Amino acid sequence: MSAAGGHENFLRANQRHLSRELARIKRTLRARHAPGTPESPADEHESTGPEPFEAASDIVARAFGLSAFERDLLLLCAGVEMDSEMASLCAEAHGQPSRRFATFGLALAVLDEPHWSALTPIAPLRRFRLLEIDDRAGLSNGPVRIDERILHYLAGVNYVDPRLRPLLRPKTPAHLMAPSHIELARSVAAALTNAPSRTVVLSGDDRDGQHDVAAHVARALGCALHAVHSSDLPRTPTELEAFAVLWHREAILLGSALSIECDEEPGSPVAMLVERLSGLVFVTAREATRSIESHLRFDVRKPGATEQKALWQTALGGAAARLDGSLDAVSSQFRLSARAILSAGHELRADLPASDQPDALFWRRCRGVSGARLDDLAQRIESAVGWDDLVLAEPHKAVLHQIAVHATEQLRVYEEWGFAGKGARGLGMTALFCGESGTGKTMAAEVIANALDLDLFRIDLSSVVSKFIGETERNLRRVFDAAEDGGAILLFDEADALFGKRSEVRDSHDRYANIEVSYLLQRMEAYRGLAILTTNMRAALDTAFQRRLQFVVQFPFPDAREREAIWRGIFPAATPLETLDYARLARLNVSGGNIRSIALNAAFLAAEARRPIGMAQLLQAARYEAAKRERPLTDAETRGWV
Repeated sequence: MSAAGGHENFLRANQRHLSRELARIKRTLRARHAPGTPESPADEHESTGPEPFEAASDIVARAFGLSAFERDLLLLCAGVEMDSEMASLCAEAHGQPSRRFATFGLALAVLDEPHWSALTPIAPLRRFRLLEIDDRAGLSNGPVRIDERILHYLAGVNYVDPRLRPLLRPKTPAHLMAPSHIELARSVAAALTNAPSRTVVLSGDDRDGQHDVAAHVARALGCALHAVHSSDLPRTPTELEAFAVLWHREAILLGSALSIECDEEPGSPVAMLVERLSGLVFVTAREATRSIESHLRFDVRKPGATEQKALWQTALGGAAARLDGSLDAVSSQFRLSARAILSAGHELRADLPASDQPDALFWRRCRGVSGARLDDLAQRIESAVGWDDLVLAEPHKAVLHQIAVHATEQLRVYEEWGFAGKGARGLGMTALFCGESGTGKTMAAEVIANALDLDLFRIDLSSVVSKFIGETERNLRRVFDAAEDGGAILLFDEADALFGKRSEVRDSHDRYANIEVSYLLQRMEAYRGLAILTTNMRAALDTAFQRRLQFVVQFPFPDAREREAIWRGIFPAATPLETLDYARLARLNVSGGNIRSIALNAAFLAAEARRPIGMAQLLQAARYEAAKRERPLTDAETRGWV
């Protein structure tokens, strides 16, 4: 029998059962207040034996622990809404045609086994808001009405309460999960069978994985799963109590668990709500918390490179055969969740077979999926320079090449050769580029990003550093998390401002400043991507941080030979040039950054004069640059230019 057919059979059987129950309540009303009234034809059909199914009214009575009197009172109120004759009988019992509703006094008078405690606030009918009472006329004489959600449930229609529907999202088990997450879900489900607490805290950097684990556990325990974001929760205790009551009711009627999703560490509203909730509850967050009482705490991390490779092979199916080695590179460079891999893989299944460059398409798609989060947190630097554009001594260039090698061979060394098993710390790369302004530090970062085909983001200290306690750490955490997931390269310009030496503590400002530096040291050591720091004051960096650097590249001030090479490569191929004396230009004792500024200003001067760039325009631009630097040009530097 199909699911749809089974539901239709339930609706028909439930309707027959409900009709018989309402007929029984009506007979009771007639017997007490209208004796001798003939039975209606619908009232004559009695059940001849036990029901072969559990009717909705029986489910409600069992699930909420209703007594026989409370159950009949609920049916009396449902009958007033569903059956006009029931409403008329209530009016007759009250002796007033306008009082076509049930009251608690009427129920006490006509229903079997009455008890006054049925309508106390702590009893199920009011505690779970199955009934609503208008007590302006007193508890006995005020109208008692059934909650609409419960009325429809008794009729066999089950849905999420409209008061909660805007806040809740159904979560279904994932079609693709990392094997480690499946094993973790089994461990959670097993732990729940004997745990006194039904609250599970899931922390870690894989938010999608947390959702997948929660949905997998819920299904294993025979539950659905609905999620609410912590920002959508009410804030006052009264509103939290109302939410908890409504959810408790929904958890029973829907057979569902609740997942509370937090961006950061769960705050006090989440902790207060969890105290009031019953049933299975998941709390997911980036950081673990002790504000929630639970013995069940599990860490959900993004799949490692080996698992990601296997997930990609499953998600891509036969299209994976078109890739030549890029699976290893993508798996080691990007940290994607199983859901992100499944979504991207679904699109790539169709696109890869039609592409003449499948590996490049695969890399670009992964780079686009993972890099978007950083656009709101840092400044993207578009890189168009290569190794040939970088004028630097060969020993220094060799170190830069080694940085690129580390980035491309991570999967082989860390996963296949087992270095990751020796500890998670120090698996990332931190490089320090130090030297005077304009010596090519930022350009070198662009060259590496271009060589690796990765996004490069400059961290804006003004958007990261905050005067509010703890805010700087939160901002940095968001930056590192987003960069780590996206395989992006982080560039900290003027790093000494952020990674400076810790000072002696004289007041609270010193203490919190030292905490920020300490957090940075820990987070940088755990960071699994490439972070490049630039500074022209290496001595100002914290010594503990310097010990953690994997690479240090000193960018010296260019000599005459190097300056000539910079001049020869500074102009784009399309730039109109007169005959330039590069040897004379190289006498100008400036850095590469200054050379670029002079060349650009000279280009605008030549464009205004509608002529090619010549030595005259370069001399004029050089004088502008010297004035800006407050360092006048010497005759030896510019002799013979014009």
